[in-house]
Amino acid sequence: MFVVFDYSISNNGYLICSGSDDNTVRVWDINTNKQIRLFDEHVHVVTCAKFSPYHYHNVICSSSYDKTICFWDIKQNIQLRIFEKHKSWISNIEFSSFNSGRYLCSVSDDKTIRLWDIKTYKSLHIFNGHEGGVWCIDFSPLQNNNNNNKINNIGIIGGNGYTICSGSFDNTIRIWDIETTKQLIIFKGHKDCLRSVKYGLNELRNIILSGSQDKSIRLWDIRSNKQIQIFNGHKNIIYTVEYSPFIINNNKFNCSSNIICSGSLDNTIRFWDIRSNKNELYIINGDQGGNGIHCLKFLQLQKKENNFDINLCYGSGNGNVHILG
Repeated sequence: MFVVFDYSISNNGYLICSGSDDNTVRVWDINTNKQIRLFDEHVHVVTCAKFSPYHYHNVICSSSYDKTICFWDIKQNIQLRIFEKHKSWISNIEFSSFNSGRYLCSVSDDKTIRLWDIKTYKSLHIFNGHEGGVWCIDFSPLQNNNNNNKINNIGIIGGNGYTICSGSFDNTIRIWDIETTKQLIIFKGHKDCLRSVKYGLNELRNIILSGSQDKSIRLWDIRSNKQIQIFNGHKNIIYTVEYSPFIINNNKFNCSSNIICSGSLDNTIRFWDIRSNKNELYIINGDQGGNGIHCLKFLQLQKKENNFDINLCYGSGNGNVHILG
């Protein structure tokens, strides 16, 4: 059985791509559930696979234990480009929330974070400071009042206050200024390596959500530089955390920004209310024999009726991608 480490949805809501430890990137049609593309030129585990927003989702970007980042053209079914600057395996990639996703961050076991310009295919910055391999990364969210969002200048981006956060095998979360590459904040508290970090949106934009190999979920306030909450309950490593678009009330879902969810190798997805440190609100069990939850996301999928629904999707340790809703 193969583990699905990551997946992404195309902008039109019709396609999903996935990366797996079978060394492949695969593309699936959501309505037919059929695989329509297979990219198999990586020679090691594919840790991340995402549609490129800068290429209008006609291109997939993937990272691998083979130390490369590859770009794949879906329509032409070819490899477009390879980035090969990292000195060790690459654990994660993320596109910028600004400039239409023109910038890409990658994190690696070589303890570095790299910022790339995918228009020019150049490495722009290297962020150094972590004392262990870096596993996860996230960009700060798009600023609503950013008048310079369309200016293709990384200095202007930095001047607008954009940051990235990273989680590492050194058990820390670090916040970095994109323009200067300087480290702004170190969060310490997790007892084992970080597996997932996320910025909040809107009123939660200054709150970092993290999940760790220590089986805990934590919230951190960038303004006070402090941990503000901890959630315990998982029985194994937490691989993925997300802010949920839903609140759960009597087993019914309503829109809210106060709910977070987590996926773990204990084969459960758990929902938590950030307004309370109490036990989880709701638990979804993964499929039997799924070998844990390795990734999860809330995706807006296009259905045959031409309407969009928000679905919870997760990838499991048996090679399957599941869509709930």
